Amino acid sequence: MSSGPLPLAGVRVLDFTHVLAGPFATRILGDMGADVVKVNSAARPGNTPLSAYYVMWNRNKRALALDMARDEAKALCRRLCERADIVIDNFSAGVLDRWGIGYESVRAANPGVIYVAMSGMGERGPWSSFVTYAPTVHALAGITALVGVPGREDIGIGFSYNDHLSGLHGAVAVLAALEARRSTGSGQRIELSQLEVGAQFVAPALLDYFANGRVAEASGNDLPYDVAAPHGCYPCAGDDRWVAIAVMDDAQWASLRTVMGDPEWARDERYATAAGRVADRRALDGSVSAWTRDLDAYEVQTRCQAAGVPAGVVQTGLDFASDPQFSATDFLTPIAEPQPAVGQSYADRLPLRFSRSPVTEYRRSRMLGEDNAAVLGDWLDMGADEVAGGEAEGYLR
Repeated sequence: MSSGPLPLAGVRVLDFTHVLAGPFATRILGDMGADVVKVNSAARPGNTPLSAYYVMWNRNKRALALDMARDEAKALCRRLCERADIVIDNFSAGVLDRWGIGYESVRAANPGVIYVAMSGMGERGPWSSFVTYAPTVHALAGITALVGVPGREDIGIGFSYNDHLSGLHGAVAVLAALEARRSTGSGQRIELSQLEVGAQFVAPALLDYFANGRVAEASGNDLPYDVAAPHGCYPCAGDDRWVAIAVMDDAQWASLRTVMGDPEWARDERYATAAGRVADRRALDGSVSAWTRDLDAYEVQTRCQAAGVPAGVVQTGLDFASDPQFSATDFLTPIAEPQPAVGQSYADRLPLRFSRSPVTEYRRSRMLGEDNAAVLGDWLDMGADEVAGGEAEGYLR
């Protein structure tokens, strides 16, 4: 396998993002070789290198400290924007404009610059000024109402699903804009609404409503628009151990019957068709659970998969350390240099393998302002004394 430059080597990214959605987007860009400069400040509590989110989502970036309440920092930041290929933020609408570094202000000096604004609601409409986090976006996008169990629309997902989806959209937007710039020579501004990202993932429910007038409800592990059973999570031997089994057609059901030893209850003529199995799915789930209950979850997975039945252990983080698939692919990798705030940290590798430009380098997240001199020297040719003066005056902090 030949090895060449990383896919985004030479691309400069000025990163104003925080928490998860934006940092995930820029982490992808950094993994692929972009020079991502994370702009942060001691004046912004809750977004520091001591945060687990910060450590997780800010590897492969350099850290620049700027107190954007100071005019000196704003002037310096404008110079950085004029050197950047990408400027990305996930603030509420209008923050960069108020700092004097908005797209319209910068593009005259840097016509190739690409801005990505990843706000919660986008920049139009009555909710555009809302402050959002994943739980509120999940709720407004219709995701929360659909992911629980029947009668419990309040359960929600419990983790920042839409932040990850928005981060992927942000990274794809950057790649598309870079490709467009190759042919036009011009940059552009991209508006990303995290609400609209989330709404895409309830599209079948929207279609059902507009076409048939049906309001979708939470369905737990049942498939609301497919006729398939058994389809769920089943208890196994041990403390809170489970296996997911998804029988999608009659052939898989026949295979599962064989795996289970073709018990008498499974020969019930009602179960011969998917429609019959779905109609009696609660009793069917109980019978499958009775079979799995005394078996090791991995044994069930192995036996089902060997017979062509989709099955997977409901793994927890504790299982990942011994997961043979992750081990074989080096998915979880210790980062060589300890992170000053937390010590040893780990990388979940970028799940992409490039044959000519392999992505294999994972550097720890950096401390606040750790790369001030390096970044300002590389991007703006500032000397070490000038950088030290800015730090002493307090606007590089």
